[in-house]
Amino acid sequence: MRLLPRSPSGWTMAVFGILAAAMGGVGLIAPDALLAVMGFTRVGDAGRAEGDHTPVFLTASSMAALNMGVHYVLAALSDWRAFFRWTVPFRLLTCTVFTLAVLGGRAPSGFLGVGLWEGLGALATAAALRHERRRKALAKQREALADAEGPAAA
Repeated sequence: MRLLPRSPSGWTMAVFGILAAAMGGVGLIAPDALLAVMGFTRVGDAGRAEGDHTPVFLTASSMAALNMGVHYVLAALSDWRAFFRWTVPFRLLTCTVFTLAVLGGRAPSGFLGVGLWEGLGALATAAALRHERRRKALAKQREALADAEGPAAA
């Protein structure tokens, strides 16, 4: 496995993965800081109703983000293009769901940034993959032209 991604799409995966892992780590170590960044109001333990499992949900979500971030970085370092492609529709879906949660009043407006981050990441990945496909197709065309011209053209 390489130490750095080798393609633009790999770099988009690595950047997202590092940020997701970092945010997951923040959520595990300093959950109040993560809540503040996303625009949620902190409710102290004394203010929680019995049966309020928000801290458990935040711990589980943060651990999932940490794991997901590591998966993205490993996929980037191994240049796993199929994984890159799979992330695009699902990140667009996440963008849609998170945006609708804000618009529907289920989440504070600060949470819109999470949805936008997902959407922009999906679009950046799709653009990088498209650029790479076009570059590869152009290289194949050039190779075919060179083969067609034969050794006399060289």
